[in-house]
Amino acid sequence: MALKELYHVVAASRAVKSGVTIREGQLVTLDSAGEVVAISNPAGEKCYGIAGDTKSTSQSEMPGVAAGWQNRASDYFDETKASAKMTVYHSGGEFATDQFANTITDSTLPMVALYSDANGVLAIAALGEIVAYLLTPAGAYISGVPGTDIDGDIALSGHGAYTAGVAGDDNEYIEIKLAV
Repeated sequence: MALKELYHVVAASRAVKSGVTIREGQLVTLDSAGEVVAISNPAGEKCYGIAGDTKSTSQSEMPGVAAGWQNRASDYFDETKASAKMTVYHSGGEFATDQFANTITDSTLPMVALYSDANGVLAIAALGEIVAYLLTPAGAYISGVPGTDIDGDIALSGHGAYTAGVAGDDNEYIEIKLAV
């Protein structure tokens, strides 16, 4: 659902394959035409980077945004509609995301290697190449809006840990160091 860019090195703009759904924060690769697609076979595909935009027809994937919110009414949740291109971060950087498998918990140790799973989300299971390293374990993440949840700020909402092909709604994020 969400990606918070803390530090990034390269923000590439690449054509995205027509008819696919890619969530912001999902790991992506390039198909034979050089278009951005979500990783579906982590053992056989090289990770190109992490999606910085959403291509969807059903919901927004912006951090802290309810599923029914439209960021651009004319584009119906598709942040790639005008240009047919997607921002893909690669070549390093640090990010906070809620696109991770439920095996990454609040007790997962920092600097554990992370891989893509078949849903294109971060996981501990060693399939294919290392795509990132965990910096902070799963937990609530500050939104920057004054409130009372975390250190004086309201917690950022999100879909949370990814389970069985469906994002949960436990509002947890992890911080990662991108390794691709």
